[in-house]
Amino acid sequence: MKVLVAMSGGVDSSVAAYLLKKKGHEVAGVSFELWDKRDLKASNVCCSIETIELAKSVARNLGIEHYTVDVRDAFYRNVIEAFCESYIMGTTPNPCILCNKYIKFDFLLKKAAELGAEAVATGHYARIERQGSPPNPTLVTLGQEGGDRWLLKKGVDSKKDQSYFLYVMKQRELAMTLFPLGEMTKEQTRGIASDLGLVTAMRPESQEICFVGDDKYADFVKNFAPEALRPGPVTDMNGKVVGEHKGIMFYTIGQRRGLGISSLTPYYVADIDRDNNTIIVGSREDATRTSLSVRELNWVSVASPAASLRADVKIRSTMKAVPSTISPKGDDIVTVEFDEAQWAPAPGQSAVFYRDDTVIGGGIIE
Repeated sequence: MKVLVAMSGGVDSSVAAYLLKKKGHEVAGVSFELWDKRDLKASNVCCSIETIELAKSVARNLGIEHYTVDVRDAFYRNVIEAFCESYIMGTTPNPCILCNKYIKFDFLLKKAAELGAEAVATGHYARIERQGSPPNPTLVTLGQEGGDRWLLKKGVDSKKDQSYFLYVMKQRELAMTLFPLGEMTKEQTRGIASDLGLVTAMRPESQEICFVGDDKYADFVKNFAPEALRPGPVTDMNGKVVGEHKGIMFYTIGQRRGLGISSLTPYYVADIDRDNNTIIVGSREDATRTSLSVRELNWVSVASPAASLRADVKIRSTMKAVPSTISPKGDDIVTVEFDEAQWAPAPGQSAVFYRDDTVIGGGIIE
C-alpha cells in the first residue's frame, strides 16, 4: 500500500514513517508550510521552517520521497484568524484542534489523492479500529444502527494519548488514516529513533503554538486586533468594582495569577463578560461548574444520539475523563451534567466524550 505520512520534523512522525516502510508499504512524507517564511524565535515547534528541513533530512535517511505543501492561506483563515477572534471574544481557543479539523487531514487526503496513495498516516498516539460484526452492543446503545463504523480510540500510552485533539475527525478520514504509534509508548518511539540514528531522536516535545513561537500570544493577537487590549473593570460576584483589567484576552476562566487585586482571600476569574468588557472574579468555588453547554458537535464513533446518554467527559486534554450525562438540546448542542462539579471549564476549549477507551464525540464549550 502507498502511504503518505505527515512529517512535522519531530521524532513521532519520523518513527511513524520508518515503521510503515518496515512493514513493506511504499511510503512518502509531506510537510506543511503554514505561514510566511519568517524568523521565529522558537525552534521546538511543529512545522516551523527548521523542522521542515529536519523532516526532509529524515526522509533522505529513510530513503523515501518528501513533499512540501503550501497551506498558508487556509491556515491563516481557519486557524490564525479563529485563534485571534476567540481571544477577542473572551474565550480560550485550541489551535491544534482547529488545525486537525481544517488543515491537517483535509490537505493530507488531497495530497494523497494527487500522489495515488491509498492511506495517510501521522505520528499521533491514538488508535483507529473498525467496528466489527456483530456490532459492539455498548456503542449500539449510544445510537449506532449496525456495526459498520470506524472507531477512534485512546493510545495505549496514557501519558501521551492524543485522542482528545482528534475528536474532530470524520468517518472518511478515519477510514483512510493510520496511527502507527497508537500501540507504543513514547519511550519505545525514542528508542527506535536512537537505534536508527535519526536527527529527530532527542528533539524536545513541541511546546509552543506553532505560529507564535516564543513570542507571547498576547503580542501576536495585539498585532492582529489592537482593540483586544482595551482595559476595563474587574468586578466581584456582586458587581462591585475591585480592580481594572488590561484587556479580556489576557484572562481565562479559573485564572488566579496576574489579576493585580489585593485581597485577604484569593480571587479567581469566574466569568468573562465580553459585551461589557468586564472580568468577574470570585472564590475558587465560583469558578467550578456542575454543567455546561457544548456546540459544534462531531459524533465520531457513534451516530448522533436522540436521547440522553452516559459517558466520561474531558474538558481539557490533561485531565481524567469524568462521569457525566450528555443530553441533546438541539441539532448541534448538548448539555453536559457532571456527576461532580468540575474546576474552571473554559469557553472555547473542547469537551470530548468517551466510552471506555473510545472517543464517541465532542464539541466546543459555550
